Amino acid sequence: MSPRQARQQQHATGRPGVPDVDPYFPTNGDPRYHVHRYEIALDYRPEPNRLAGTARLSAIAAEGGGPLAEFALDLAAGFRIGRVLVNGKAPHYAHRAGKLRLRPVKPLLPGAAFTVEVHWTGNPKPVRSPWGGIGWEELNEGALVASQPTGAPSWYPCNDRPADKASYQISVTTPSSYAVALGGTLLTRTVKSSSTTWVYEQPAPTAGYLVGIAISPLHQIRLDDPDAEGVPQFGWAPHPKVPAFAAAFSRQPEMMRLFQDLFGPYPFDRYTAVVVDEELDVPVESQAMATFGTNHLEAGWHSERMVAHELAHQWFGNSLTVADWSHIWLNEGFAKYAEWLWSEATGGMCAAERALKAYQLLVSLPQDLRLADPGRRLMFDDRLYQRGGVTVHALRVALGDEAFFRMLRDWTRLHRHGVVSTGAFLAHVRRYSAQPIDGLLEEWLFETALPVFPQ
Repeated sequence: MSPRQARQQQHATGRPGVPDVDPYFPTNGDPRYHVHRYEIALDYRPEPNRLAGTARLSAIAAEGGGPLAEFALDLAAGFRIGRVLVNGKAPHYAHRAGKLRLRPVKPLLPGAAFTVEVHWTGNPKPVRSPWGGIGWEELNEGALVASQPTGAPSWYPCNDRPADKASYQISVTTPSSYAVALGGTLLTRTVKSSSTTWVYEQPAPTAGYLVGIAISPLHQIRLDDPDAEGVPQFGWAPHPKVPAFAAAFSRQPEMMRLFQDLFGPYPFDRYTAVVVDEELDVPVESQAMATFGTNHLEAGWHSERMVAHELAHQWFGNSLTVADWSHIWLNEGFAKYAEWLWSEATGGMCAAERALKAYQLLVSLPQDLRLADPGRRLMFDDRLYQRGGVTVHALRVALGDEAFFRMLRDWTRLHRHGVVSTGAFLAHVRRYSAQPIDGLLEEWLFETALPVFPQ
């Protein structure tokens, strides 16, 4: 597939750059409407793992078609549905196979604003995926939400498409011995008897899979200097792990300053890093928050690069969100390269050396991955991360540092809180190259064989 074909493929639908159906998860989401705000109230009892929720969605019916006689929300099949309203009236509905299908009393006109209210209860659990269970996960004490890519329906009704971004207000009531951490601003915390209600607001447009929650006995830490200018940065960790947390994340404020210099202003109001009292395979990014396990508190480059990687996702993946999952290299390639930039800036191996090590690893592995469209089976393959990082380095070499970093800052500025695709990125990069660059991009993005290492 050529860059031109990729652009045409991504612009073949109603919303520019957004396909009607995600090619990797065609049954997820509903393109017939767009949600612009969620207001969610949860009551969670950790011991029985019991969740009761109410969600109010403010949405708009898609333009360009006829009246919307029915539409669907994604919600895991194990929940019991209580009251459901569309524009204040009870619709006909059916809840099967992870879909809550609604037929309003009156069809919704194209472009019309409408509201949906859903009440549900049950025992939340991860939803099945090719990578195991994802979404709401019980901990030894509490729970966490790690939803990439399709785990959001494990705990709330949503339009589960990465491009369907909305603002969120989330209220969580839980026993007072538990803290609640979310990626947003804490508006209120109200103690009543033995329960506490935490209310968070995330005004920036947020993809459903990027809504993260941690509910656990945690202690809050301030990572930045509260008296200095800059992005407020908070941490949460089990009390016995606070010293290890403080050490492992001590350089995060410095990372934040570097990445703002290189990538442009941090796109959210604050940033939160959470360590839960469990070992996790990998950290998980969410909007304005990342969740780590206790095994990520070890000293050394491996843990430090993960802190850098998850922070970089706030620009690449969270503010700039992929139109569909075929473009995942735009998230992971730039987050991987951010690790190498951090190493370079702090006296470690330079980015070129890190890229060469990754390239040498890739040479020893099968050459069957197409970076710009890896397919669902390979979308989280480590080769995508490594080749993505080397591809970004190849662009840096081709453009030169001045043009490359100007290109990056403009990319994050022009698409701040938006939706991006490979085609849009190719069109953007061309404006910064003094020489034709399509051949280079074609080789790295659309061919499976590795090109020559960039020098």
